[in-house]
Amino acid sequence: MTNALLPTGFRDRLPPEADASARLVRAVLDTVAAYGYERVQTPLAEFESTLTGALGTSSRDLLRFVDPVSGETMAVRSDITGQIGRIAKGRMGHHPRPLRLSYGGPVVKLRASQLRPEREMMQVGAELIGLETLPAVTEVVTVAIESLKAAGVRDLTLDLTLPNLIDTLFPGRDTDELKARLDAKDAAAVPEDLRVLISAAGPFAEAVDRLRAFDDKGVLADRLAALEALVEALPADLRVTLDPTERHGFEYQSWFGFSLFSAHTSGEIARGGSYLLGDEPAVGFSAYIDPLIDAGLAQTERRRLFLPLGTLPQKAAKLRAEGWVTVAALNEDDSAEAQICSHILSNGRPAALG
Repeated sequence: MTNALLPTGFRDRLPPEADASARLVRAVLDTVAAYGYERVQTPLAEFESTLTGALGTSSRDLLRFVDPVSGETMAVRSDITGQIGRIAKGRMGHHPRPLRLSYGGPVVKLRASQLRPEREMMQVGAELIGLETLPAVTEVVTVAIESLKAAGVRDLTLDLTLPNLIDTLFPGRDTDELKARLDAKDAAAVPEDLRVLISAAGPFAEAVDRLRAFDDKGVLADRLAALEALVEALPADLRVTLDPTERHGFEYQSWFGFSLFSAHTSGEIARGGSYLLGDEPAVGFSAYIDPLIDAGLAQTERRRLFLPLGTLPQKAAKLRAEGWVTVAALNEDDSAEAQICSHILSNGRPAALG
């Protein structure tokens, strides 16, 4: 019995959840494709050095193993963004900028978090490579919101952050200890004049006002103005908050980061922001499909039609063309109930069961 168990953090998706996963992935990818983002497919595993090289990220969250063919260390991807960066810098390095690419596939983390116990997740997203300007950021955030809405997500909240805020305020200084204290939201351990960076978190308009009052030298003026222009361009029904020092999950982002949440799902459902591929700017987002499945999205009503023995193939084909999912009896003992069908073909017409 033990051999049938899956490792911690892994699970099978059965009907109808597996079907829902496919619909949700398609809804997101179809939406980003309509904005000009072209699909690429990347391998589940590759050499560790190339997996982390594009973004300069750590390998601490990678599941690693030795390739028996080359003897080199390989790793299973924990984030597809770095692979997109590798393609953009390499095989598509000659392509005119901005370069718009989309992707979708499973990722595996070495360890789960308390909020998300899964170690394997479905990640879908889009990257705009070559720019990190306000128009680029506005497009990517808009695409992220529209793709989630197309997947059926409602009551969205957009949480903005400024990942390299401390480096901007204190260039060239060793700020690791300060960042750690801000990450922990430990106001008592932060210098009094910087505590506003923690207390500023909240509804967007109020948070921006607090930051402006703090920014007496105007270091953040352009950045705050850009955030206001971004929010002005977004749907009016979107709830927007700002947490200026939030860095969890934004290890490689630069001046701008964002997360998306829904009142009907658990935890974060998308994340993105600006970053650098070497010296080339980029903006992108990743959506996480599993919380949407767990919330019951895209699990449509089953319309499975049972075809008794002897049903003509031409009749079955006609019913499928009309949108029915047909399940044919293969022996006399087969039944609509056993095949979990909602309808049965009776007197040449679909009839509802029960």
